[in-house]
Amino acid sequence: MKKVLLTTASLAAGALAFGIASASAQEAQVIELTQTACQFVEIEDGGDHGYTSKSKADCDAINAESGPARLASAKVLNLKPGKYIFRVTNQNVPYDLGFWVREHDYDWRNPLHKLSKTSVSGGGLSTGSTKDYEVTLEAGEYIYSCPLNPTPDYKIVVEG
Repeated sequence: MKKVLLTTASLAAGALAFGIASASAQEAQVIELTQTACQFVEIEDGGDHGYTSKSKADCDAINAESGPARLASAKVLNLKPGKYIFRVTNQNVPYDLGFWVREHDYDWRNPLHKLSKTSVSGGGLSTGSTKDYEVTLEAGEYIYSCPLNPTPDYKIVVEG
């Protein structure tokens, strides 16, 4: 299994320009992401913003004020088609979190999308825990977020 560690330092230094190599048919590539209150740290320019949250409502208010600007400067994950494991850690949020990656136009209310579009999600990420979310991505645009610790919808572009 190939492992890609996305750290704030490596992003800032340009050591990883999100040109992550294609995962082979047998191997899934690991992308590590850290959640703090209302954000994924590695993707946001400037790293951990130090937000505090005791509930979803706190993040809703923080993101209403700062979300669009943060998203405008967030990194885009540029990937090759293949299998990926998003390894997500709840660093210090005092309630259970989750992770959701899906096609950019996925609508959970549309029953046809549940049959025809990519969507992988799960919860149960307690403080300090890490979970893996495996997904196969084909060429196209995707977004990922945490609906329980509301974050902006971060962008993934799969080409190649």
